Formats: sequence, structure tokens, C-alpha cells
Amino acid sequence: MGGNENIETLARVDIGAFLNGTDTEREKIARHVDDICREIGYLIIENHGIDQNIIDNAWKAAEQFFALSDEQKLKAKSAEEGSPRGYVPVEGENLAKTIGDELPPDRKETFSSGPLSPPVGHHGEKQGFNFFYGDNIWPEEPADFQKHWIRYYLAMDQLGARIMEVLAVALKLDPDFFVPYHTHHISALRTQNYPSLSRKILPGQLRAGAHSDYGSVTILRPDPFVDGLEVKSPHGGWIKAPVVSDGFIINIGDLLARWTNDRWVSTLHRVVEPNHKKGEVPKRRQSIAYFMNPNYDGIIKTIPTCLKKSEQSKYASVSAGDYLMAKFRQST
Repeated sequence: MGGNENIETLARVDIGAFLNGTDTEREKIARHVDDICREIGYLIIENHGIDQNIIDNAWKAAEQFFALSDEQKLKAKSAEEGSPRGYVPVEGENLAKTIGDELPPDRKETFSSGPLSPPVGHHGEKQGFNFFYGDNIWPEEPADFQKHWIRYYLAMDQLGARIMEVLAVALKLDPDFFVPYHTHHISALRTQNYPSLSRKILPGQLRAGAHSDYGSVTILRPDPFVDGLEVKSPHGGWIKAPVVSDGFIINIGDLLARWTNDRWVSTLHRVVEPNHKKGEVPKRRQSIAYFMNPNYDGIIKTIPTCLKKSEQSKYASVSAGDYLMAKFRQST
């Protein structure tokens, strides 16, 4: 992409072609991914290999959950402030606060889960361990929610590993470079519902305020029919993400940007009201995001190949768990 000032949409990458390609083909795709990650940190992946039934069943389960009454949904709410698990009602989160903006809370509701079990050989004496590896909170309804959610989580775990292989090659590293950092990862799976609300929008209020994601990468299954996601352009404007029905939208997170000493960018993004005619109530929108995060005790420090000769790192080393916990609690 190399300094393109007229980015109008997100680039598409065939991840299947990378995984099954020759060395030459893999190198070509990796160079393209490097260019994208340097400039905007957002792309669409196609030919991802995830069973459509797994996607559809998780989507339907989330849709059915959000259709429940507030009383039913609140049964799945965590008692822990800023917890990465359970239900959060509309206006229960304020993502703009994570970048220091004082704006009204987000017009969305969410359900999230963390890792499916704590890692073998690790115990809860370290600060933050239970914050990330505590028991997930499962909705009582729909009855098959947990089954479909776990299948989707495991599918995203596999897809995330493939994406990290692409990213390692794009950085001219061993394809397995990131594997040791994600052996007992604290990745979170979250579904967002942006309901069709007719009540007055407060000044500056969005469906999701501008923010960057916190971890390694995010794998987003966006609404295949309703738009609203916008990505900050390298030159200051906002790019409308296309409606995607056949792939996933991927973006770089803060920790991966730190890893690369900002060679790659963790880009601000937001969710605005979808296109609608004057006087119409904006359509409901849904998405499912897998936030791929490193091990809670992983130490994130600049990758040497991302430093030029005699260049110093912009960032001190940081524990992934400490960084992520602070971000979660900042958004409440």
C-alpha cells in the first residue's frame, strides 16, 4: 500500500492461499500483509476454512440471547467490575474512556467469555490470574448457547494461530515465533448487540466510541447486512468498513503494535449509527469478536527485527496480563 493517501476500503487477503501456497506465494502475500499492517492495521481475510455451521450457530445463539428480557440477560452479569466475562447492558461500557475521551457511554450491550479453563501448572497466586481465568458465566437461555459458543471459541483459537503465522512471516520471523506467547492465552470472545433504540442520542454518543483493541489481533465477524464500523484513516478521516458476508475483519491490537515498535499500527475504530433515512429508527446490528490475547504472564518487548540499527524501543517491557487488566477496568 505504501503511503496511499486515498484508502477508501479495506484490503482483502486470501489466507488459504498463504497456508497452502509455495514459498514464493507465501512471501508475496506476507509482504502485502506487512504493507497493510504498517499503514492501517486492518484487513479482510477470505478462504479462512471455518465451518459455516459453527459461525451460523454461534450467531443465532447470540441473537436469541439478546432477544431475551433485561431481567433474563442480567442473570448472566458479572459481579466483578470490568470483568471480561458475562453480560453488560446497554450503556454499561464506555470505550472512548480507554483513550482518554470523556464521552457518553456506548449504545450497545455485550456478552463475553474468557478462556475455557485455567492452564495446567499455573495457579491463582499471581495478580490478575483469576480475573482472566475465572469461571465463565453462561446464560440460562438459549439452552444450546454454551455448546455453540465453545465451538466458535475453539474455531477462532485455530484461526488465530493461522493468522499469527501469517504475521510472523510478514515480520520475517520464524512462522512459529508467536506460538510460545499463546500457549495459555487469555483470549476473549464477545458478541455485541447494537439495538434499534429510538430514544434521543446524547451529544457525542456512538454505538461504540473510538478506541483501539488491546491485545494481539482481533478477529471480527461483522453483521453481514448492517454497516456502522468505521476505521481511522492514516490521514485523519474515517473509512467506512464494507459489509462483509464471506470473511472476517482482522485488526492489529495494542500489544502487537508494541511488539513491533509501532512498525504496525493499532488503529482507532468506532461504530456509528448505520445508514438510514431521516425519521427512521436505525437498524439493529450484531457482531462477534474474538480478541486474541497473549499469555497473561507473557512479557511483551520489542521484536529485535523491528528495530533499526542503533534504534531504541519506544516501549518498556510489559506483562500482557497487567496491560490488558488495566484497559478492561478503564472502560467501565
